[in-house]
Amino acid sequence: MGESVAEATIIKWVKQPGDTIKMDETVLEIATDKVDSEVPSPVAGKLVRQLFVENDIAQVGQVIAIIETDMNASVETPAPTPEPIQASVPVPEAPKAAEIPGIEQLSTPEQIAPTADFSASERFYSPLVKSIAAEEGISLSELDSIKGSGAEGRVTKQDILDYLANRSSSSAPQAPKTETQKTESPKAAPAPAPAISVSGGDEIIEMDRMRKLIADHMVMSKHTSPHVTSFVEADVTNIVQWRERIKKGFEKRENEKITFTPIFIEAVAKAIKDFPMINVSVNGNQIIKKKDINIGMATALPSGNLIVPVIKNADQLNLVGITKSVNDLANRARQNKLQPDEVQNGTFTLTNVGSFGNVMGTPIINQPQVAILAVGAIKKKPAVIETEHGDVIAIRHMMFLSLSYDHRVVDGALGGSFVRKVADYLEAWDTNREA
Repeated sequence: MGESVAEATIIKWVKQPGDTIKMDETVLEIATDKVDSEVPSPVAGKLVRQLFVENDIAQVGQVIAIIETDMNASVETPAPTPEPIQASVPVPEAPKAAEIPGIEQLSTPEQIAPTADFSASERFYSPLVKSIAAEEGISLSELDSIKGSGAEGRVTKQDILDYLANRSSSSAPQAPKTETQKTESPKAAPAPAPAISVSGGDEIIEMDRMRKLIADHMVMSKHTSPHVTSFVEADVTNIVQWRERIKKGFEKRENEKITFTPIFIEAVAKAIKDFPMINVSVNGNQIIKKKDINIGMATALPSGNLIVPVIKNADQLNLVGITKSVNDLANRARQNKLQPDEVQNGTFTLTNVGSFGNVMGTPIINQPQVAILAVGAIKKKPAVIETEHGDVIAIRHMMFLSLSYDHRVVDGALGGSFVRKVADYLEAWDTNREA
């Protein structure tokens, strides 16, 4: 799994209990964030038991299945059950369980089912967090008040342990929350949804898993960051003419098509080096300045959804390297072949709204980043050009750039200067440059 991946959703079991499995053969399919992945078996053997059912969420490190590796051993194995055992149900000890590799892990605290009912909460809690809360007598309202540091504000194991440490160190009981405190809590009571009328001819479409993730992520981003957007218009005539001149030779030499996206990414990486405080994230009252420049590029999928594969260390790649990365990630994204780590750890995002014919946009920040740049369609326009002989009007290729940024940590001066610097790099493009 990717370095920052903490959990995955079981979406499909390819193998069932009793099935024989070859080494590296796919056992199940999982989903992390927006990426679906196949999980191969590390050994050859027979699938004895599934410990999660489809749509269950498993934490990294949890046992999800038991595979008997010695096919000739006279080990009495449990008979396959019609339905897989859910992760939230205690697993009974199988006959001669000590002889089944990995079975001792099933008795870890992560597999103990919580006794309290936390289903009434609108927040997601992992089985481990629920188990700890139940054991420590934490009520639902108390659990909802804990600020989460995980993905999309989820409460992690460390969050609840830190909360318990602070609670136990305080001898005085907590004062009841005032109305003001309730308003400022991490999870304020949501406003009632407006009533929706459905007529006979309307079609009701259930959101798929990816659309639900995108919706939650967008709402969380707007709730987290005060968005501000700055706009700049750039003259990219030199880039258009340069690309038109070199694109055939570039494709013949590199076997890759060169689009405008790698050029934009190169300019963004240069501007981030000039303004490194754009390349940060926020953790409470702390600003985390990122060492690496990892630029995500929003990619439209055939389904209409968006995914953001990440070009790691973009500042260390030349234009050819960026082009190859852009084309590879975009192609595999559309084929649903991205790896989980390839959509993680982005520090800045670029989205090309011009590919849909839009001249500008106000994109939503891809949390936990603090800025996202949208580039619009390149249009021919009459523009005033200053020359040594005076001002003239000429037809130029113009494009709008719009930067949305988190006003908690990025002020207008920084945001405006950054997007202007990106435009400066684009306008100063050397038409004699070799690709």
